[in-house]
Amino acid sequence: MFGHTTKQDIRPSATPSPVDVQKRREAIILDRYNPLAGWQVDRREIHFVGRDLERPECIIAERDGTLWSADGRGGVVRIDPDGSQTLVLQSTRAVNEASSFEDRYVNTAGSLPNGLAIDTDGSFLIANFGTDSLERMTRDGTTTTLLDRIEGQPVGKANFVTRDSKGRLYLTVTTRMVPWTRHVETMSHDGYIALIDERGARIVADGLCGTNELRFDPDERFLYVAETTARRISRFEVRDDGTLSDRETYGPENVGGFCDGIAFDAFGNLWSTLIMADRLIALTPKGEVLVLLDDGDPAGTKALDAAWAAGTVTPEIMAGATGTLCPWMASVTFGGPDLKTVYLGSLRGSRIPVFRSPVAGLPLIHW
Repeated sequence: MFGHTTKQDIRPSATPSPVDVQKRREAIILDRYNPLAGWQVDRREIHFVGRDLERPECIIAERDGTLWSADGRGGVVRIDPDGSQTLVLQSTRAVNEASSFEDRYVNTAGSLPNGLAIDTDGSFLIANFGTDSLERMTRDGTTTTLLDRIEGQPVGKANFVTRDSKGRLYLTVTTRMVPWTRHVETMSHDGYIALIDERGARIVADGLCGTNELRFDPDERFLYVAETTARRISRFEVRDDGTLSDRETYGPENVGGFCDGIAFDAFGNLWSTLIMADRLIALTPKGEVLVLLDDGDPAGTKALDAAWAAGTVTPEIMAGATGTLCPWMASVTFGGPDLKTVYLGSLRGSRIPVFRSPVAGLPLIHW
């Protein structure tokens, strides 16, 4: 249920082989029993947690109900099950006081924790989009820089980080361009995935377009990554030494928007947020796109889509496309005791939308 790519389309033949017949039977089963088939988020059942958050791009849920949100002031916010919250600032950063849209979202001034992961010792791994580095922060805020240069060059726009069961870290870098907004205007293929292990840091996949969140399948056989600016999900086979090979598109070549955050559910659907369109979708194991929630501004989204197709996207056009529930919807996280509670992260929101899913999420490695 975790395997559809554009290289595996089933084409009809005059005399179907036994393998084709079996695949069609499996497809019928997937259609019939997919818990997301015919389901959408009921807006009336959405509630919110957190308050006065700054750029809550990435959300981490723990078993005990504690939530952690990346925060644009230069740290993370802890949200306890009773609703109380605490801002934990990085020890190496002054409070990010950038207030204008241009400084906070375009110029990426100051520390901007973006992707988060929990390390083996409970500390946070932070892909910092503002400082262009990979950092480790303990739960009291003590921060060290793990990586700010790779292969003799600045890292670039560090976006997301995850780790595997062998303790290896994988970091995505959206672009090397300075300023980074040139990437959006040119659709440059200069993003990459870096591997950090006992041998050090090295690039294991290059030439990607807007590299963003990445996730493993349950067996860690494949690594999936959102190429946001290309509007597609790619996947790589993971070799024994942690390096990546055989990039292929997972699902359609264009998922319908700028795919940002991704997360698997237990059935094998890959959920994704479409930032700025503020739409939540899921790619089924067959590679079909299901729209689960659409909160975008139709006119703004139409203008953004047209600009993307013409290669004329600008920060101003990007700013004109946004919804109301979760403005610039950026990530999706499963939590709760049954992993059926869904949390949405955003770049321009100040609270976290929450709703229930009919299917549990795939537990992350820290779970």
